[in-house]
Amino acid sequence: MQLIAVARSSRAAGAGLAAIGIFWGGFAACLPEYKARAGVDDAGLGALLLLAAVGGMTAMALAPRVQARLGGAVLPVLAAGVVLAAIGPLLIAAPASLGAVLLVMGLAMAALDIAANVRMPVDEAATGLPLMNFNHALFSFGFAGAAALTGLARRAGAGPELIAPALAGVLAVFALLMIERSRRPVPPAPAHDSAPASPWRAILPAALILFAAFVAENATETWSALHIERTLGGPAGEGAFGPAMLGLTMGIGRLSGQMLASRLGEARLVAFSAALGMAGALVVALAPVQWVAVLGVALIGLGCAVVVPSANSLLGRAVRADQRAFAISRAWLLGFTGFFIGPVAMGLIAQGAGLRWSFAAIVLVLSLILPGLARLCGRTEQ
Repeated sequence: MQLIAVARSSRAAGAGLAAIGIFWGGFAACLPEYKARAGVDDAGLGALLLLAAVGGMTAMALAPRVQARLGGAVLPVLAAGVVLAAIGPLLIAAPASLGAVLLVMGLAMAALDIAANVRMPVDEAATGLPLMNFNHALFSFGFAGAAALTGLARRAGAGPELIAPALAGVLAVFALLMIERSRRPVPPAPAHDSAPASPWRAILPAALILFAAFVAENATETWSALHIERTLGGPAGEGAFGPAMLGLTMGIGRLSGQMLASRLGEARLVAFSAALGMAGALVVALAPVQWVAVLGVALIGLGCAVVVPSANSLLGRAVRADQRAFAISRAWLLGFTGFFIGPVAMGLIAQGAGLRWSFAAIVLVLSLILPGLARLCGRTEQ
């Protein structure tokens, strides 16, 4: 029953995160085709993915002004931009067109993502319900479903000319779900708390945790299909099982995250999850056949699933109540750069040493969570 209440209370934000997952799942599963159409190598693709980072960071910088201007209509309006971006890959025919598409995609995706994540704490304050894990699970399940269906469509012979319009149609439905008649007012947070006066000592370690998690997540989303099809010799379309498995296991992990956090505590849960993700990345790097790589991706998904929501909760307890909105937004602004940097770095490593070494690098990145967690927990206990 609580899940029903959570879904109703966060319908607009949940639809936004689900739409983002659906978009990225469909795009990741088609990435081998887009790469071939653009005629770029691994390093070239990695460099072009940097344009998605440029678009994303631009959207984050403009987010406060955009949200102030659009008000309650921000989610459906930004979702309409995502629908248009879903058609963009049909224009890919050269490196320049791929770069332009990635720039627009990064702008549209990050704008909607930030708006949905800013909205969730507002809904939590208004309802008293925990919404973060459930809504992030919607992203993961949307990603998994879109990746799996797109992979099956590719194996059946469908190309982007059929897949992209179908994806845009599904996203249009989710944009309609984000339309709301009214918004519930939220009382201001109290200005007194026992947490430290300066939030930056908590923001920076939280940002490091988010950065590592986003690097591992998006790098695996982007490159696992290519690793399965190229490094391990999988047929066209089979690579989609990599990103699909990532989304599925992250969704399962996030739905169970609330129960596990109450048993283990959020700090222990994050530490255990980081270790599990590191083991998964190592399995992918050493995998001799496709199914072993998919198993490793599953472990990465389970490992990364609860890191972001739990880090948000820990950060919220480490700062004063009136600082939470500022602290979370700044930690996300810094940490979310990993979402874009990860695929770029993977491409550079793959070009020089191969994708196995790229996934080995994810092991090192995920290890950064542990010192960040120790520092953040130190701030929480003060």
